[in-house]
Amino acid sequence: MTVALVGLAAVLAALLVRALMSAARSAERARAASERLERDVERAEAERDVERVLARRLARALDAVPQGVVVWDEDGAEVTRNAAAAAYVGARHGEALVDSAVRDALRAALEGEPSSRDLELFGPPRRVLLVTAVPVPDGDRPGGAVAVVEDVSERRRLESVRRDFVANISHELKTPVGALGLLAETLGAEDDPEIVRRLAARMTNEAFRVARTIDDLLDLSRIEVEPDVQGEVVAVNVVVGEAVERAAPVSAGRDIAVQVDVPKRHVVRGDRRQLVSAVTNLLENACKYSDPGSTVSVRSRADGSSVELEVADHGIGIPERDLERVFERFYRVDRARSRETGGTGLGLAIVRHVAVNHGGEVRVRSREGEGSVFTLRLPSGPGPVALPAEAG
Repeated sequence: MTVALVGLAAVLAALLVRALMSAARSAERARAASERLERDVERAEAERDVERVLARRLARALDAVPQGVVVWDEDGAEVTRNAAAAAYVGARHGEALVDSAVRDALRAALEGEPSSRDLELFGPPRRVLLVTAVPVPDGDRPGGAVAVVEDVSERRRLESVRRDFVANISHELKTPVGALGLLAETLGAEDDPEIVRRLAARMTNEAFRVARTIDDLLDLSRIEVEPDVQGEVVAVNVVVGEAVERAAPVSAGRDIAVQVDVPKRHVVRGDRRQLVSAVTNLLENACKYSDPGSTVSVRSRADGSSVELEVADHGIGIPERDLERVFERFYRVDRARSRETGGTGLGLAIVRHVAVNHGGEVRVRSREGEGSVFTLRLPSGPGPVALPAEAG
């Protein structure tokens, strides 16, 4: 009996030890699983933190992009929209069309169809926006779409200017060159001295017209490629004096009296050659479009920070619809009158570039039949510049 009890106790002890060992192993496994779970949770939280950081950085980067950017996921839900694109949401007038165009483009991109279209906003100011959308692939299936809204107004304007320039320069050179060929052919077949004299005079005029066009093109090209002007101090009255002398053939040919009222104390800082070219073009333009025997006046005034040089005529004037375009290359208000006066259509473009190069501006006010006033405004140079009360 005693032996049996001892044996039973030994068996129970063994079972208890085995149970305790199993419980210990289970507790260890549970502890290890708990630790793994904690590590997994920490890793997931770290990954989410990284994702949030990356998302914030991406959002800040997209906000720094001047183009509008909108991203959709594969279900058509908006993922992100930068600040430039957000400005079109709830916009008024023409810009209200932009968000609708973006959504249409994104829907097409989700179907796998990239799209690109120009959207014209008549303003003011008038603008051209390029709306582009492309699908974002995720393996073999669409993973979303991205749209970009870019303001291409300046690019389209430059493309138009370039096309107009090529067409206009071709016409400007082809017309007088063709006339020279025809006149030369006619001259060779003529024996009448009077007719020969007239044909020779016409040939001289056409040759001068070609030369003047080429000279103006060279001036404009030089001014455009040298935007950094020399910083010499230039007296305005000296610039005007040289310009009046250079414009003398035009003013004398039309019996135009040029009246100058420019104080010696007015000075600017800049490139003397460019300034003389600009003022000469203003004077020649005023003389060409004034009635013979009339007057063109040149005067300056200063306000302590800038000098304004005005060239006024009493000629045919400029229609209001053309005032914004007169500084474009080859643009002419009256082409027939321009042919008569020998204008190349480049003079005012040269004036505008000179003004921009010097940190100034050129303005015009005019009324048909009453004449025009062109104002070239330039920053003052160091020296005795008149105050407003003294200007004159």
